Amino acid sequence: MEPKPAPTGPRAARKRQAVVRAARDLFLREGFGVGMDAIAAEAGVSKVTVYNHFGSKEALFTAVVAGALDEPLGADTDGPDLSRLPDAEDLRAALIEAGRAWARAVRADDEGRALRTLVATELHRFPELGRAWRAHGPAGHHPAVAGALRALADRGRLAIPDLEVAVLQLYSLLVFPQMVFEQYGTELTEELSERLVVDGVEMFLRRYTP
Repeated sequence: MEPKPAPTGPRAARKRQAVVRAARDLFLREGFGVGMDAIAAEAGVSKVTVYNHFGSKEALFTAVVAGALDEPLGADTDGPDLSRLPDAEDLRAALIEAGRAWARAVRADDEGRALRTLVATELHRFPELGRAWRAHGPAGHHPAVAGALRALADRGRLAIPDLEVAVLQLYSLLVFPQMVFEQYGTELTEELSERLVVDGVEMFLRRYTP
């Protein structure tokens, strides 16, 4: 049987956002073992509503973490709005500026760091979560990055034969080092962070510029 489509519309979007926020808070406090009843109560909705939007706790957890990964990206944050990249006159300069803001936002994101630690811990305890996480794929985990790269490719500004690889490569070049060092308590200097961003953009563009 085909799964029911998730509810749509402004009211449904507000409920979905409330569920994700409540789940994020409870997962951080109690781990993946928290019950869906508790998440529904925290969000002020019924458990049926939670399942209508996400289908399973694994899908909800994945949505929570995927949202956190891209949270530093967007117009309503201190990070870069990657949706503006396709219209940038100078793509190299725009990518470097976006990379700088992205790196700063990631390094300042204490809650995102806690969620990444939680994923590493819970994947070992709950194999079903690992399966859901892997099935989501790189583009699903990083929708803002995937959307920006897809738009750049559609406009012919980049030639991207494999979107999933490109998403992971951009993350790896610009922000993964910031995440890894900060995760283990080692701070990168501003000068080294700048070199990583500038060289990372150069490497990415050399690979994907038509």
